Amino acid sequence: MNKSEKELMSFFCITFAFTWSLWILKALAIRGLLGSSILVDFLGSPNNPAAFGPFVGAVLLTWWNERGRGVIRLLKRGVDYRFAKVWWIPIILVFPIIHGGALLLAILGGESVPELFWVSNPFLIFVYFVMALLFQGPLQEEFGWRGYALNRLQARFNALNSSIILGFMWGLWHIPNFWISEALIYQYTFIPLIFSDILFAILLTWFYNNTGGSILVALVFHAMFILATQMFPALATQQGGLFVLILFIATVIAVVAIWGPKRLVRETKK
Repeated sequence: MNKSEKELMSFFCITFAFTWSLWILKALAIRGLLGSSILVDFLGSPNNPAAFGPFVGAVLLTWWNERGRGVIRLLKRGVDYRFAKVWWIPIILVFPIIHGGALLLAILGGESVPELFWVSNPFLIFVYFVMALLFQGPLQEEFGWRGYALNRLQARFNALNSSIILGFMWGLWHIPNFWISEALIYQYTFIPLIFSDILFAILLTWFYNNTGGSILVALVFHAMFILATQMFPALATQQGGLFVLILFIATVIAVVAIWGPKRLVRETKK
């Protein structure tokens, strides 16, 4: 096992150990096995530290191998906007189009029109985006999954296979939430979750590789996914979930077919 592989294994071990230990404590507390309502409130708060597992793993290992300067370089990539600005268009629009399109198809299929929180006050879109970015996953996860693990996976595998592996691990990491979360996605079995995380990871790799490894892109795209599910609640309808999956798969197939599985970057002809 080479250095990169050891770092990758260490990252997964730290990430899972940190997150799962706290999520398991929350599950036990919810069931009254720890007898502490304070613990339930703490672990269930927006600042729940459990989700910071990937961030903690990335920062600890970067500091161990590269010390403070390495950690600073890692964090700076979270504000790296030095890439072609045209990429902001798909970064912002892909998930609203998928979820908005799925909701429209569900409505055309006879579903009732759900209440949309942003119709009366569009400024709420910005508020929800910031809340999603800071408290619902992107900040806690992307410095680890994309900022640390993805590069090491791509050192051995092509971009597509790296995304599949990372998406699978990402899905596994979420499994304790099936016992503690009330989110819609955790009302199904874990297989759809893992499959969707793999699809999500492929798109994230596509953006990451085409923007010079910008973690900012991963943060924003991850937040846009969360925002899109709230703006266009297709998953809350009977048919919407299926339409989301179909559009999601079609988008990923198109990206892989056009940009290629090797790097998910168009190769320029010499």
